[in-house]
Amino acid sequence: MHSVGHVTGLPMSAAPGKSSGLRACFIFMLSAGILCATAMGAPAFGDKPAAVKATEAAPADFVGAETCATCHEEVAKGFAANPHSKLAEAHGKTGVTCEGCHGAGREHVEGGGDKTKIFNPANATAKEVDDKCLGCHQGKHSNFERSAHGEGNISCIGCHSIHAGADPERLLKAAQPTLCFQCHTDVKPQFSMPFHHKVNEGLVNCTDCHDPHGTFEKKGLKSAAQQDMVCVKCHAETAGPFVYEHAVVKTEGCTACHFAHGGPNPRLLNRANVNTICLQCHSASVNFTTLPIATGPAHNQATQYQSCTICHTDIHGSNTHPHFFKTNF
Repeated sequence: MHSVGHVTGLPMSAAPGKSSGLRACFIFMLSAGILCATAMGAPAFGDKPAAVKATEAAPADFVGAETCATCHEEVAKGFAANPHSKLAEAHGKTGVTCEGCHGAGREHVEGGGDKTKIFNPANATAKEVDDKCLGCHQGKHSNFERSAHGEGNISCIGCHSIHAGADPERLLKAAQPTLCFQCHTDVKPQFSMPFHHKVNEGLVNCTDCHDPHGTFEKKGLKSAAQQDMVCVKCHAETAGPFVYEHAVVKTEGCTACHFAHGGPNPRLLNRANVNTICLQCHSASVNFTTLPIATGPAHNQATQYQSCTICHTDIHGSNTHPHFFKTNF
C-alpha cells in the first residue's frame, strides 16, 4: 500500500491543499504590491531626493551679483574685501557670490524684491543657516553639530556677520573676548581676578584654548590625546617627558591644581595653601606621607610658611628623583 503523501501533494480540490494554495497566492500578491509601492516611491538610481532638487536652480535663474547690487548697494560696496568675495575671484568669478548663499535671484527680482523668493538667513532657523554654511565649511567644522553652540541652536550668524564684521578675517560680529563674554557672563569676572590669563589684555584669546565649532573634549577644549596639551603648548617647561612623572598631571590634568581662567592665588592655584592641594591625594599619616616613616624625614605641617614645594620643587615631574626633589638627598 502506498503511504499518504505530503499535504502539498494533494489535489487542489482537497481542503488542505486549497487552503494552502489560497494562502500562498495571497502572500504572493501582498509581496508584489509592497515591492511595486517601494519601487514607485524610491528615486531611480542616480536621482537626487526631491528636497535637494527643490533647492537647485537652472543657470537662467541666476541674475548675477551686479543685479543684486542695484538694490543692495550698501552691502555690495564693501563686499570686495570679504573672504567670500575672494573665493569668487579664485573660481573665475563663478564661485561664491550673493546667490551662492542666498539662492537664485530671478524670482526675487521679478517679484519686485519679494523676500519670500530668496533665502534670508535672518529669517531662517538655526538648522537651515548651519546647513547653508556647512555646505562649504563642513570640512573644517565637522564637529559643529555636537558642539555646545550647535546643540544650543546658536547658528553661525550668532557669532559671524557674513557681509562684514569687526574681525575681517573671520567675520566675527565683535572681537574676542567681547564676543564670547556676551553669552559667557559667568566666565568674564574670572579674568578680573588678581591672577588670571591675560585675555582682557589681548595677549591670550579664548580660541587659543577653545574651539567654538566643537571638539571631542568637554567645554570645547581643543582636542589632544594628552589632557593638558592645551596648557603645555605655552607652559612647555611642565610638558616633559620626565623620568619620574607626577601621576596627577597625567590623570587629572592641570585643573586638578590650577584655575583655568583666573583666581585669587598666585600661579592660579585653586587653594590658598599649597599643602592643602597636596594633601587631597597624599592623605595624612604619622609623617604626612604615603611612604613608610623610615624612608623620609618627618613633615611638620604646623611650621609657619612651610610648603611642600620648598623641598619638592619639581612638582610636575623630575628627571633626577622619584619624589620630585631638585637634587638627590
